[in-house]
Amino acid sequence: MSDIINLLPDSIANQIAAGEVIQRPASVVKELVENSLDAEAKHIQVIIKDAGRTLVQIVDDGKGMSETDARMAFERHATSKIKNADDLFLLHTRGFRGEALASIASIAHVELKTRQPDSDVGTHIKIAGSKVESQVSVSTPVGTSIAVKNIFFNVPARRKFLKSNETERRNILGELERIALVNPEVEFTLYENDVQTMHLPAGNLRQRIVQVEGKRINQQIIEIEEATTLVSIKGYISMPQYARKGRARQFFFANNRYIRHPYFHKAVTTAFEKLISQGENPHYFIYFDVNPNAIDVNIHPTKTEVKFEDENAIWQILLVTIKESLGKFNAIPSIDFDTADAPEIPIFDNTNVDRTASMPGVRINQSYNPFQVNQGGYSSPPKPNLDWEKLYESVGSDEGDFDDEVTAVEIGSGEATIFSSQVGQVHSTEEVVSTYSPEHYQFKQKYILTSVKSGLMIIDQHRAHIRILFDKYLLQIADRKGVSQRVLFPEILQLSQTEASAFSEIVDDLEALGFEFSDMGDNAFAVQGVPSELSNVNFVELIRSMIDDSVELGVDVKEKIYESLALSMANYTAIPYGKSLSEEEMLFMVNQLFSCRTPNHTPDGRSIIAVISDDELDKKLK
Repeated sequence: MSDIINLLPDSIANQIAAGEVIQRPASVVKELVENSLDAEAKHIQVIIKDAGRTLVQIVDDGKGMSETDARMAFERHATSKIKNADDLFLLHTRGFRGEALASIASIAHVELKTRQPDSDVGTHIKIAGSKVESQVSVSTPVGTSIAVKNIFFNVPARRKFLKSNETERRNILGELERIALVNPEVEFTLYENDVQTMHLPAGNLRQRIVQVEGKRINQQIIEIEEATTLVSIKGYISMPQYARKGRARQFFFANNRYIRHPYFHKAVTTAFEKLISQGENPHYFIYFDVNPNAIDVNIHPTKTEVKFEDENAIWQILLVTIKESLGKFNAIPSIDFDTADAPEIPIFDNTNVDRTASMPGVRINQSYNPFQVNQGGYSSPPKPNLDWEKLYESVGSDEGDFDDEVTAVEIGSGEATIFSSQVGQVHSTEEVVSTYSPEHYQFKQKYILTSVKSGLMIIDQHRAHIRILFDKYLLQIADRKGVSQRVLFPEILQLSQTEASAFSEIVDDLEALGFEFSDMGDNAFAVQGVPSELSNVNFVELIRSMIDDSVELGVDVKEKIYESLALSMANYTAIPYGKSLSEEEMLFMVNQLFSCRTPNHTPDGRSIIAVISDDELDKKLK
C-alpha cells in the first residue's frame, strides 16, 4: 500500500491558518494596527476602500524593519516576541501571533514599505498568494506602510461569505474603537474611499472615550480606580441615571487587550443592582492590569476570552471598587442642606397675619334630581366618558375587526393555542372551546382573566400589547406608511462612529415608521419628527436601542432588520405591568390580540396565553 500522508505546501498551510486568524477585513486591520503599536508608533493611519475588500492599508511612524526582518516577517511562525515556550505566558505586546502576516499574504496581494531611523533607504516587498514577486530598496519615510489588496482573491469561497460593505465597515470601526480605547496616547486617522471619516488626536483616557463615544458621554461617566497586590483596576462607569435599555457600551481590557468576561460583567451589574431598573444596562470602560503570568490569553484563537488565576478575588475587588466610586461621586441621590447651592427655605413670620379663616364653599348642582323618573325607571348620574379608546389608538389593527363568535381555543398541555378565523383552523367540537366571555378581570395589574368554555384563560397584558404593536409596526415598515408628528423642540442624536454606521443602514426604515431626521454633521442628527403613536416616550433612547439592536443583529437580511426595529418599538411602547385597565380596554386588547396572526407568543417566543381547564380547577379544589 502506498503512503498517503504528505506535508502540506506552505501556501496551503498558510491559507488554513488564515481561516483562523483572518476572517474578514476587520481581522487584517486588527493584526496590522497591533503590529504598528508594538513598533511604538505614535501616529497611525488606516486607509480602506470598499470596506476593506479592495484595500486595507496601515501607515505608521514606528521603528520600521531591516531588509532581512521585512522578508522574515512573512514566514510562518516568525516573530520577535517569543524565544521559548514560557514567553507565551509573559507577553506584554499584541502582535505576537506568528502566522498573522504569513496568513494575510497567503490570501491577498501585499505590498510592504518600511525603513528604520538609522537607515538611509528602506525596503519594498511585493507578495501575492504567499509568493514573493519582488524585493527592492526604496526611498520611504521612517516607519512601515503595508497595503493589503483584494482580500481572498484566491479563495473565492471565503470571499463570497463576506457581508455587505456596511457590515464589514462596522466591524472595522469596532476593531479600531477597541484598539483606540487602550491607546489614548496614539493618534489614529481613518480614511474611507479617500475621505477622512475619523480622527482621534492623542490625549488622556477620558478624552479618548469622549472622542470615540461622543461628547454626551463626558457628563455621564465617573472614574473608578483601585490598586492591590493582585490587580490594578481603573476606568470609567456611567452614573445610574444614564443606564439605558438594550445594549450599552461595555468594555473590559486586560493588560491593554480587549477581552470578554461574563463573570466580571456580573460583578458590574451586581454593583448597580438596586440603582437601575430591570432591563437597563450601565456603560463601562474598565481596565485590568495584572501580572502576565497570572493570566492566560491563549484559550481562544481571537485572544478575547481570557482566564485569570484568581477570578473570585478580582470579582470582589471589582464590585467594591465600583460601589465605592458610586458613593464617592454621589451617584446615589442624597440631600445636603449645608451646601451653598441649597434652596433658601423661607422662615414663617406670624406678625401682621390675618388669623381669620373663611368657611370652605361646597358646590351643588341645583338642577340635579336623583328621583327624576324616565321611561326606563329611575335615572342615575351620567357615566363619565373615560376616553379609553385613545389608549389604544396606536394598536388599531389594519387587518380588520374581530368577531367574538369565530374564536376557538384548543386545549393541550396546559396551554391554549388560539386560532383566528382569518388565519387559523377550527378543530373538532371535542377539542375546541368556543367563544371566550366578554367579561374580564385584571389580576395584579399584570394579567387579564376571562372565562372560556373549558375553563379560565390567562392573558399577559404587556406581552399581548407587544404582539399587537409588533404586527402593526412591521406592517408600517413594509408598506412605508408610518405617520409622522413634528416635535416642537428637536432633540440632537449624537452617535459614535459605529452607531452612525449602523444608523445609516436603518435610517430609511426608521423614516418609514414616521421618524424624521436632519443631518447636523459630525455624526449628529436632529430628530424633527416621531411616529404619531409615540407619546411620553424618550424617543432618542428608543432610537439608540434600535441602533444597538441592529448592531447586535449583525445581519444583512432586510426582513430581520424590519423585525428587529418593529420589536424594539413594540417593547419600548407597550403598556407596562402595573397599568390598570378598564373593562372596555381589556375587551379591546383581547379583540386586537386574537386578530393577530400568531397571538399565542410574542415575536421573541414568550408565551402570552395560558388556559387552566375546568378539570384542573376541580382537582385543585378537591
